[in-house]
Amino acid sequence: MKKFFQELKADLQFRTAGPGQKLTEAPRERAPKEKSKAAESPKPRQGPTDEAQMAAAAALARLEQKPKPRALSSQDAIRNQVKKELLNEAAGSDKEALLDEKNSLPAIKEDPATLSVSGVYFICPLTGSCVRKDKKEAHIREAIQQHASQDPVGASIMEIHTFNRDREKVKLGVETIAKYIDNIHLHSEEEKYRKIKLQNKVFQERIHPLEGADRFFEAVGFEKMTLSVPGQEDPEDFYVLKEEALEKLDDLKEYKEQLLNAEPVRAQLDRQLRVFKPSPRASHFELPSDFFNLTTEELMRERRLRAEAVEKASMLRTKAMREKEGQREMKKYNYTLLRVRFPDGYILQGTFFAREPVSALYQFVQEALQVDWLPFELLGPGAQKLTDENMVFNECGLVPSALLTLTGDEDIMADVKEQMGCLLKPELLSEIQILS
Repeated sequence: MKKFFQELKADLQFRTAGPGQKLTEAPRERAPKEKSKAAESPKPRQGPTDEAQMAAAAALARLEQKPKPRALSSQDAIRNQVKKELLNEAAGSDKEALLDEKNSLPAIKEDPATLSVSGVYFICPLTGSCVRKDKKEAHIREAIQQHASQDPVGASIMEIHTFNRDREKVKLGVETIAKYIDNIHLHSEEEKYRKIKLQNKVFQERIHPLEGADRFFEAVGFEKMTLSVPGQEDPEDFYVLKEEALEKLDDLKEYKEQLLNAEPVRAQLDRQLRVFKPSPRASHFELPSDFFNLTTEELMRERRLRAEAVEKASMLRTKAMREKEGQREMKKYNYTLLRVRFPDGYILQGTFFAREPVSALYQFVQEALQVDWLPFELLGPGAQKLTDENMVFNECGLVPSALLTLTGDEDIMADVKEQMGCLLKPELLSEIQILS
């Protein structure tokens, strides 16, 4: 059977080998096979069905509804550039935070003889001394330390409320200290309430970070002791109320009330009131660097304001928008020097916070008048009437300096001047100066 299939296979190969040739003839190319009739006449392609056509139309409609990517405009380029600059500026914020207030801006050489005012000064409420702006914090700290020799409890309370900037943390810490004292009052016979564990989580988070807290505990009668703790090998530190302090619980309660109701020690801005003779240079100002220097905190606040204004800076702005942004730019000034020209030409000058209300200026002028009931109005630059006394100076465009005019009923002012000689108080006129 095997032999039969081999012979059949050989015969099939012989039949499909094509026409033969003699060995003495040149080899001939093999004739190409004829294509099959099926290949020569392909079947015609059928068109899509109705269902396929509907699906394709729906897909095309969905593609047309998708928003096409918008090409970047010049406004986008500006916005991206501003964002890039802000990111680069923020990258150096950590280094800037280490700068001292006096190094926040380059030092400027000033000629005191040409300045309209020598600087910004404050009056310390504890000593009554007038100190310059850059010496204010150090002076208050020294004054509180000196006060500690007379009133250690009061001095420690001042430290807590003055030297810790975060008012929320101060409030939380003070309330926690008050709670400790209340527990001693309610459970004065129980020893555990007279001890405060210093490693306690609440104490560490709320009280330990507060400057002055340790001095307060020591001043009211606590002493720091290292005690053994049941169930622990290592001892721990505690504040323990002394026996003599336990006998004066009423005093402890009074100290608690003082702590809860105290306010930070704030130096008062010195107006540096000056009166000048009539001068054509009334509108000329030469301000010291105190009016422009910004602390590190103020620089950080300015950076945040700029970041918020990125979108507005990259938009086309109307006149109203530009005016609003101009007012916002004025907010970077902390102080302003204001002059009020009286009808007789005398000039009254004073220093103000840029964020003080206009009412502060009206009060300042009224206190300088001989007749405090005299009605008057103040006109800003461009004869702008300052009628809204609740507005602050930087919103009125009165920073960092401005010359205003005092007006009022001419007949009344003439009568007052005839009787009094001048609208201003005599003691002010006795120190009148010439505006250089």
